[in-house]
Amino acid sequence: MKPLLYTFRRCPFAIRARLAIKVSGVAVQMQEISLRAKPIAMLECSPKGTVPVLKFADGSVLEQSLDIMQWALSINDPEHWLENDQAKSNAVMSLIQKNDESFKPALDLYKYAVRFPEHSEAYYREQAEPFLADLNTRLSKNGYLMHGRCTLADMAIFPFIRQFCNVNPDWFYASSYSHLIAWLDRLISSQLFQDVMQKESG
Repeated sequence: MKPLLYTFRRCPFAIRARLAIKVSGVAVQMQEISLRAKPIAMLECSPKGTVPVLKFADGSVLEQSLDIMQWALSINDPEHWLENDQAKSNAVMSLIQKNDESFKPALDLYKYAVRFPEHSEAYYREQAEPFLADLNTRLSKNGYLMHGRCTLADMAIFPFIRQFCNVNPDWFYASSYSHLIAWLDRLISSQLFQDVMQKESG
């Protein structure tokens, strides 16, 4: 019995889990959920109620997107997203942690600025910009975030930059972050991304 992934098409955490599963070729059953009517079975195995959640036949569960990515890539990592060198791996995880713990909260305030009228949308965007500037500088060297090639950092972070861009594409594409723009466009136009964003039939 294949593992079951509870997912939501547009969620950046779920997107990055699907990217790793797809590139690894590991067979996983996907179940798209409704955020307004979450499956009872999902909530029973993962009371946190957020996606992605990967449930195995033995009842064990992975509830964090990075754990799901690393599980899939530990089985097969054909494009070598993972680092063999521990120091390099730690550096990758540190950058992803900045994305998840600092940038994502700022992104949420920007995306849902109307819910937080204490400040303007532009103010919330400015709070997120130091991370964008850091990524842009990294990308200016050779087109990737770290170590001169595509790593887990690129694939774990770009779904969040895509979400940031989608809040106000006109602003994003007119910004000075030219390397970030080129990197994002390259990744969202990739066949891998197109594949994981296809709507499930039936």
